[in-house]
Amino acid sequence: MPLTWHADLAWLGDAPVADVLITAAAGRFTSVTPGVPRPAGAERLRGLTLPGLANAHSHAFHRALRGRTHAGRGTFWTWREQMYAVAARLTPESYLRLARAVFAEMALAGITCVGEFHYLHHGPGGRRYDDPNEMGTALVEAAAQAGIRITLLDTCYLTASVAGDPLDGVALRFGDGTAAAWGERAGAVRTGPHARLGAAVHSVRAVPRDQIPDVVAWATARRAPLHVHLSEQRAENEAAVAAHGRTPTGLLAEAGALGPGTTVAHATHLTAHDIDALGGSRTRVCLCPTTERDLGDGIGPAAALAAAGSPLCTGSDSHAVIDPLEEARAVELHERLRTEQRGHFTAAALVRTATAGGHASLGWDDAGTITVGARADLVTVTLDAPRTAGTDPAGIVFAATAADVTDVVVDGDRIVRDGRHTRLDVPRELREAIAWLS
Repeated sequence: MPLTWHADLAWLGDAPVADVLITAAAGRFTSVTPGVPRPAGAERLRGLTLPGLANAHSHAFHRALRGRTHAGRGTFWTWREQMYAVAARLTPESYLRLARAVFAEMALAGITCVGEFHYLHHGPGGRRYDDPNEMGTALVEAAAQAGIRITLLDTCYLTASVAGDPLDGVALRFGDGTAAAWGERAGAVRTGPHARLGAAVHSVRAVPRDQIPDVVAWATARRAPLHVHLSEQRAENEAAVAAHGRTPTGLLAEAGALGPGTTVAHATHLTAHDIDALGGSRTRVCLCPTTERDLGDGIGPAAALAAAGSPLCTGSDSHAVIDPLEEARAVELHERLRTEQRGHFTAAALVRTATAGGHASLGWDDAGTITVGARADLVTVTLDAPRTAGTDPAGIVFAATAADVTDVVVDGDRIVRDGRHTRLDVPRELREAIAWLS
């Protein structure tokens, strides 16, 4: 039976349009008709309804660190030790519980699809589970239970440094020994209708230069998205130049890893040549502003990357905050801080970044727009909250937060109604999942 909604305002193309009648069947939009009164039987969507928002870069287990890493000054590297302590304790069962809660929190924020950059593959000491993909399977199942789609970006992680130092300690859980062994394991991951499989090179620190092409070939053969952490820290750049005479971007280019099927996360510390290489190859860039400022990473050259030809998307990465509207507007606001000028990205461009841009990065080209044939994802933002009342709906990305999301539909299924998840008590799930780890 077709589903029918009537949106007070819906974001069609690059702007809000009034009185939009939307129908869907089998998880896809079948009609989108603006300018019509609400008929009997159509469910009203009050406020502004956006396409589904995509979180293109997530590490679900990092959510357990929120609010716990701010004592003293510290660095990215001291933060990483705290992250490792959480990774050391996770089991497939506790990972499922934590990820389910985190993905449900994403749904409350309007996220209909997540790219999970997954490298916590094995048991303590690197011991293989009976099912070597048990941790990845837990993430796929967690997304299903939370009601969102997932691209599992199974991550190759082999070494501890650009110089090739071996993994040790907690990091033994991440490694497969060689890219060939990683590919054999990753190729056996089971997904489902809500899930797709992608590949990731953790970074040029974690995959030797001569093995990056193996990961690229694996992704190319499967037409799977390929993601990479890139130049998040200056130290990574310095180590790459010292060891190979190349920036991390140069190493990826040399390995054939750049192109429209690749998304690099962060891309914070780039040379002009790096920007040209990324843009000229149409490599996508995923910015994670709330994590980048939480960790003190720096502000990346978003406007220069976009001008060079790199499509942009956003992610919540370490989940210091899960708010895709905040991530989107920070792309513009960080540029203002960096350049002391306004007006680098329009509101429409930021909405595209958070919707169609993120979905395309994750291999869901059929999502992120409210158009006939697209996946039936809808995210309604109230215009009656203190933050949004009186706001021009065309500028909603500069005003609203995740707290203003009232209703979310994923593939035609209502996942959030009146600000509450329809399947899970999300605050309780989060408290219990994180208390168990503490």
